[in-house]
Amino acid sequence: MEENILLSLLEKNARLEVKDLADILQESEDNILEKMSELEKEKVISGYHTVINWDKANVDKVSALIEVTCQPEREFGYDRIASMIYAYSEVETMYLMSGRSEFIVMVEGKTMQEISNFVGAKLACVDGVTGTSTNFVLKKYKSAGIVLDDEKDSADDRMIVTP
Repeated sequence: MEENILLSLLEKNARLEVKDLADILQESEDNILEKMSELEKEKVISGYHTVINWDKANVDKVSALIEVTCQPEREFGYDRIASMIYAYSEVETMYLMSGRSEFIVMVEGKTMQEISNFVGAKLACVDGVTGTSTNFVLKKYKSAGIVLDDEKDSADDRMIVTP
């Protein structure tokens, strides 16, 4: 079975029926279910998510990307600091980065003040953190490969270029 194709299909649409996956991969439904179960146990498949456009749902939600600078620890590098940060329920996503900061931490809250309180009272106080820079998301256009801003007419309005 083409495991990478199965993973790609599930990543694009986790609601695909096992029957459809079996047809695409030319495998039995039992083989697909067995492989998915194996991948879940191995944590290759770590979860199934739905992309929601909260603006259209009229839910007050503020997102922020926080750049975090820190000093690595001897024998642990950045891992122990990262585990202290991602343990907070406010943290949705966290990456170790190259560039001017060590981490990008994505958080969500009901208000900018709630996120500011998290940064000041929790994140900035983590041992090893030397600085933060908070960037609030003003509008989401695309998330997980899905365009959220469909206000624009779907017609192709690019200018015609002729030789």
